[in-house]
Amino acid sequence: QVQLVESGGDLVQPGGSLRLSCATSGNIVSMYAVGWYRQGPGKQREMVASITSTGSTYYPHSVKGRFTISRDNAKNTVYLQMNSLKPDDTAVYYCAAGKYYSSTYYPDYWGQGTQVTVSS
Repeated sequence: QVQLVESGGDLVQPGGSLRLSCATSGNIVSMYAVGWYRQGPGKQREMVASITSTGSTYYPHSVKGRFTISRDNAKNTVYLQMNSLKPDDTAVYYCAAGKYYSSTYYPDYWGQGTQVTVSS
């Protein structure tokens, strides 16, 4: 059974940093592409980063240069380092395990989410 558990969400001031963790069951990080998504208040869920089983990464323009996704295969964990946080980054952050087909990501499994609040 595939399980993903996020942690690391917190209240942080604008300009601050956080590192989120996505702990996975089994050999997920070497078998699936793992994506980080977020859903802010009144907004649609959006992808903010992904990393494939071969290490290729993707970031949308909104977070490029501020967020970094990485993984530790030995720990079956994927991380999201978030720097220079803005109030607009406030959201519930989710990790997902899935596959890329023709450059489109299809998540198959989701974690329960972790709250990130950026506020002074």
